[in-house]
Amino acid sequence: MQTLTIDFIMSLDGYGAAEGWPGWWGLEGPEYLKWLEDLSEQDHPILMGAATYRVMSELTASGEEGTDVLNGVQKYVFSSTLDEPLTWQNSTLVREDAVEFVRRLKEESDRPLRTLGSVSLCRSLLMAGLVDRYRVVVFPVITGATGQERIFDGYPDVRLDLVEARTFDQRSQLLEYVPTVLDRPPLG
Repeated sequence: MQTLTIDFIMSLDGYGAAEGWPGWWGLEGPEYLKWLEDLSEQDHPILMGAATYRVMSELTASGEEGTDVLNGVQKYVFSSTLDEPLTWQNSTLVREDAVEFVRRLKEESDRPLRTLGSVSLCRSLLMAGLVDRYRVVVFPVITGATGQERIFDGYPDVRLDLVEARTFDQRSQLLEYVPTVLDRPPLG
């Protein structure tokens, strides 16, 4: 059985994007880009929803720094609104239930899986108990006026056990956890 890692980037106040801000809030920095370039997961299949597919395929097509590595990676795109054929290379449109598809993919894949953005997809996979790692890079901005996609709205309570922490470019924080979805808050 393969593992599934949820990957998010976010502002300090929990937004995954913000209107008018550049990618990575303009704070990607050389250490962070090097880390992305050196990730052992670069060739791991990526799971994403339609909105993330639209944004990331456009960023990649426009030459956004650090996104070109995504072209060669297998991408599974969960959508009822997109039409085939998908234009971003190595992208497969999935119309069936995401939880069932990912459960089967974890059993059949020859490599671990990861997500890219896709807030509601990640929430449903976490609630189904399919997530093995939860990795977040927190950028040092507050986007209360322009923020879009609050990442954790609608999530269940989750205990997170820290397995890695790192600072990039003396500003952005990488936090990697093993998640445990809780039925109720712990007593005591």
